[in-house]
Amino acid sequence: MIKEYRTISEVSGPLMLVKGVEGATFDELGEIELQNGELRRCKVLEIDGTDVLVQLFEPSTGINLAGSKVRFLGHPLQLAVSGDMLGRVFDGMGRPIDGGPDILPEAYHDINGLPMNPAARRYPNEFIQTGVSAIDGLNTLVRGQKLPIFSGSGLPHAQLAAQIARQAKVLGSEGNFAVVFAAIGITFEESEFFVHDFQRTGAIDRTVLFTNLANDPAIERIATPRMALTAAEYLAFEKNMHVLVILTDITNYAEALREVSAARKEVPGRRGYPGYLYTDLATLYERAGRRYDSAGSITLIPILTMPEDDKTHPIPDLTGYITEGQIILSRDLYRKGVNPPIDVLPSLSRLKDKGIGAGKTREDHSGVLNQLFAAYSAGKSAAELMTILGEAALTETDKLYAKFATEFEQQYVGQGTDTNRSIEQTLDLGWELLSILPKSELKRIKPEFIDKYYPKKA
Repeated sequence: MIKEYRTISEVSGPLMLVKGVEGATFDELGEIELQNGELRRCKVLEIDGTDVLVQLFEPSTGINLAGSKVRFLGHPLQLAVSGDMLGRVFDGMGRPIDGGPDILPEAYHDINGLPMNPAARRYPNEFIQTGVSAIDGLNTLVRGQKLPIFSGSGLPHAQLAAQIARQAKVLGSEGNFAVVFAAIGITFEESEFFVHDFQRTGAIDRTVLFTNLANDPAIERIATPRMALTAAEYLAFEKNMHVLVILTDITNYAEALREVSAARKEVPGRRGYPGYLYTDLATLYERAGRRYDSAGSITLIPILTMPEDDKTHPIPDLTGYITEGQIILSRDLYRKGVNPPIDVLPSLSRLKDKGIGAGKTREDHSGVLNQLFAAYSAGKSAAELMTILGEAALTETDKLYAKFATEFEQQYVGQGTDTNRSIEQTLDLGWELLSILPKSELKRIKPEFIDKYYPKKA
């Protein structure tokens, strides 16, 4: 029998204090029934004896302390999961908003999930093709990896996220691949962009889309990525699918954490964020991976906008500690018209060596990758020298490197948001660009691969 309590003593912003509660548990879901019969949801944040502090999922306006009643439901917030989720659009709390019928659930799963046992993890070593050369060729994404994208305000990370979502696939397992996309704290226009882009390209058929708008309550923003990861865990570990999870924007999620932490009057940490921000982000990111007991996997791409383009800001800083690398978008490249403006030199995929080579991508991948990095770095240095001293100060080889850097940015990185390149096309383009340089400069590629792949000039 569920008890009802008419002992609400205080409401402050998104928080409410209920007295005289028996048997409540941390994170337990509750319902508030207003005098007019309207139902609102809340969850337990703190318990002090029989005093329970709850957090509201909806605004607190209209809650009458004497006339409203609260009941606790005996379980945490759950998501109804089913294979029918694919192709559907949900709000941040897992309710369908695409005009379709409610999901007929096969089960209800706690959105907080369970930590993955480190001993049960399989090492990520299978290539995922995103169709984006700057990622596939140079900062390769591996199945089960956590690879964030660091962006800045106004940069086209939303377009890049949509491009990856519709193009990504595990080679040889295309029919068993799904995308779970969570948009956190975005505007209505951005939400419409994602929904229409997925519908236009047909990618919606293999996608589960969660959208949380900027005007939704902060607590819903905190629940949205957990909803997405719960859906991904179901598809990966119960349906044995390869799932790519894209979370955008983690900065909005962290801002919601800070808002709730301030309402609870907690002692702030760096830049006002709660001291447990690292732990909280880890509870999200560490739900990705591969397991020995399942053929499925979760690969995670969290996207975050760095306030003031600052990589040392707590959100990108802590994210970098937890994840296996980062893809960084450059404002300078964006001003040059390069799209997507991925800055390949500071970007890093720590697992890229595990997912490339013969049988995975192609035998020459490692050498081409290293040579492209070296040539682009040398080309940028030559271009800077040319700016300072003039073209006359450069050797003929330096001029070729400067030309290479320009062509590399325009052709290899700046492929546009509608171009989907296979890994073979990406590697062939790399060879084409390297042919700007004399063969004697290709010191990071084995001679047999140069003989085999170096373009023959007509």
